[in-house]
Amino acid sequence: MAITKTDFMRGMQCRKMLWLDKHKPGLRIIPPEVQARLDAGNEFGDRAMGMFGPYEEMTVYLPGKQIPDKKAMIQKTQEHLAKGTPVICEAAFSNYNNYCAADILRKTDAGYDLYEVKNAPEVHEQFVRDAGFQYYIISRCGVKIGRVFIVIHGPDEANPFVPQDVTQQAKGYYRWINDNIWDLNRMQKEPEEVAVEPGEQCRCPYECWYYAYCHRETLF
Repeated sequence: MAITKTDFMRGMQCRKMLWLDKHKPGLRIIPPEVQARLDAGNEFGDRAMGMFGPYEEMTVYLPGKQIPDKKAMIQKTQEHLAKGTPVICEAAFSNYNNYCAADILRKTDAGYDLYEVKNAPEVHEQFVRDAGFQYYIISRCGVKIGRVFIVIHGPDEANPFVPQDVTQQAKGYYRWINDNIWDLNRMQKEPEEVAVEPGEQCRCPYECWYYAYCHRETLF
């Protein structure tokens, strides 16, 4: 695959981060509290799959591994789109090898609505960009996406999932994504490590897992 949703979001925070992901992933240091948040987010996302009732999940793993089989997921997604499955979870798409898997696609009269699930009490701009990337890939695959939602967690278990309509903002990122995705694709393949000075991007919007590596370099 070329650029995934995660690649794009990390690369736009810092190009060096994406380069290290591809060439020196062993340098990552993920703090326990960050891993705990990631695990909680995955659990919340799994629960949200059923928010509209029965659904079909597209996740397929490579034999004997806990690594998604993206090609198999793309094929399975196409089969369910052709059948008109009402709710498709982890729907996988690829355009020029750029890839995304949407948390939830819900069928409408005109196509599908897109739901990106986030274990957070409010919508942040990086969530909207995340959903915008999915809209970019999916729409380029010929699937009509109507509305785009960020699903945040509600105040209690009686109302655990709260969709927030971000259609205009998410679709508005289409040109910005197109302007950057090809540059990130080229950059991640460069043999030499990308030079980026430490700065605000080291912690915003997320603390980089290579923080110790890059900041240690500044001491010498």
